[in-house]
Amino acid sequence: MPRDYLSTVRERVVVFDGGMGATLEQFDLTSEDYMGLPGKCHEALVLNRPDVIEGVHTAFVEAGAQVVQTDSFQASRIKLDEWGLGEHTSEINTKAAEIARKAVGEDIFVAGSIGPTGHLPASDDPTLGKITFPELVEVFTEQAEGLVAGGVDLIIIETAQDILEVKAAIFGARAAFEKAGRKLPIQCSVSLLPNGGKMLLGTDIASVLTTLTALDADVIGLNCSTGPEDMRDAIRYLGENSPVPVHCIPNAGIPFQGPDGETIFPAEPDPLAAVLQEFVERNGVSIVGGCCGTTPDHIRALVDRVGGREAEPRPAPGPPMVSSMMTATPIVQEPAPTIVGERVNSQGSRRAKALLLEDDYDGLLTIATDQVEGGAHVLDLCVALTERSDEDEQMRELAKRISLSLPAPIQVDSTEPDVMERTLEQIPGRAIVNSVNLEAGREKLDTVVPLAKAHGAALIALTIDEVGMGKTRERKLEVAKRIRDIVCDEHGLDPELLIFDALTFTLTTGDEEWRPSAVETIEGIKLIKAEIPHVKTSLGVSNVSFGISPNARRVLNSVFLHHCVHAGLDLAMVHPAEVTPYAEIPDNERELTDDLVFNRSEDALEKFIEHFESKGTEAEDEKADPTAGMEPEEALHWHILRRKKDGVEDWIDRCNEKIGA
Repeated sequence: MPRDYLSTVRERVVVFDGGMGATLEQFDLTSEDYMGLPGKCHEALVLNRPDVIEGVHTAFVEAGAQVVQTDSFQASRIKLDEWGLGEHTSEINTKAAEIARKAVGEDIFVAGSIGPTGHLPASDDPTLGKITFPELVEVFTEQAEGLVAGGVDLIIIETAQDILEVKAAIFGARAAFEKAGRKLPIQCSVSLLPNGGKMLLGTDIASVLTTLTALDADVIGLNCSTGPEDMRDAIRYLGENSPVPVHCIPNAGIPFQGPDGETIFPAEPDPLAAVLQEFVERNGVSIVGGCCGTTPDHIRALVDRVGGREAEPRPAPGPPMVSSMMTATPIVQEPAPTIVGERVNSQGSRRAKALLLEDDYDGLLTIATDQVEGGAHVLDLCVALTERSDEDEQMRELAKRISLSLPAPIQVDSTEPDVMERTLEQIPGRAIVNSVNLEAGREKLDTVVPLAKAHGAALIALTIDEVGMGKTRERKLEVAKRIRDIVCDEHGLDPELLIFDALTFTLTTGDEEWRPSAVETIEGIKLIKAEIPHVKTSLGVSNVSFGISPNARRVLNSVFLHHCVHAGLDLAMVHPAEVTPYAEIPDNERELTDDLVFNRSEDALEKFIEHFESKGTEAEDEKADPTAGMEPEEALHWHILRRKKDGVEDWIDRCNEKIGA
């Protein structure tokens, strides 16, 4: 190509072609043209009627399109197998690209079209959700290899229903590029449902943008499913927040069935073009085109209105985000800290450990739900058990269930790179990896960082090296700087995604060595934030208070957290329901705790413990029953909505009694 695609779409508005199916209706095609296959497998025309496909491309170029898409939307092996054409996968994709190039020459861009496989890997559907991430990557790699071999200028992954499948397609395309020694732009296009503006499995546009930019998609936008009117809110969000070019390729309205059973798309060329012109002018969309129901006439109207206009500059990247399958949230909350729920953890929760030993994922989901309802922004998942050897399987199962049920992004807590990788492959969003260190040298770090980078994940690094744990503020900074140089300078991870854990040690052992540990951690956080630009900080806060009464723990955790946040702490691993705002702690307890945290006297621990012992072993306040005062049907709905099994049978019985069943 004489021009670079990404440079072009950053400079001026580019118009894609329209719908292949709608344009094929202009040809008098027979069953024989489709090789006698049931339905209309347009990809069969690549083998049997290449002249027809060439004619479609030519018609759109004559209408003014600057990009045509290959006739390969359904040309993955999975889809072609449905027509008995799977063995022709490579041939069809290569020929589809060659036909397009022959039709349009060298002055028009050719986009290699990759559509969905029909599977939903992020779902729990027993059939559609069974396929694995590596299997999907292999399928998409094969398709992309054919398209690249045929000479496409970019890959467009379009009409996506499942964000995890998009991720697999990106991995597949990149594998094909690596084999070919030729890197191409990747354009990702999702389809949103008409009502609610989310993908089929509930992914909102914020999660789409966060997840796909984390995977370094070059262009992001919407296609299919609806007309442009139903895309307004999502396009507005992308226009305001996407650092990469945005496209909009809608259907010609939402179709309806005509009197003779035919499918009718209602949007005429000029009204469709008028809305897309508005998106270009108001929302900075720089790539437009048509999907189902659009013809060369629609494209001609688009070219007349926006073709060749100067593209609006994209906004600078915003604060780094993490995402779940449902939505996205900033890594650093305002006000700080980001709360990372710590209770779905086999190492820190006896209840979680017992549930994992019993494979009770419903019980684990209840713990996770309680964390989110208590205020957790992110969920830390740790399932490692000395009693079991299937950490990989348990982590993937738990991650899938939480992804389908809760909006909080996941923090993958494991020491095993294989477990990290398999879990990242299961997560339909941008995760955090917890964690790496230099305790045994850099070998594991050199393994984990590329995994995190490939999956777009943020990464927690502990301030531990071959000498040991960083106990003083100076050692914490020393180790952090060394890790930063390896992770960011050598491996290329964005420092905005590097999160340092300056280590929390237990203050309550009475051991002289640990008396200054809390203040050293606080000062270590200050040093790391001051000396290493852009990185973030995290702590497992409750480690500071092991071994004392619940009331004393709550106060010590809360005071320590308060001072850490003032020092620059960004993320805190805590049980959100067990943190008391600093201002609500009595003055005398704050003073006692500050003396302990800042190591102001040799007897600070003794006085702290004596104070809480003098209060007696007060039980923690009983939690109010959230169903108190509800009618039976309301309480049952509350339990079902939150997937809380305990007590649900009793409420069913009460409902039956109420209706006289």
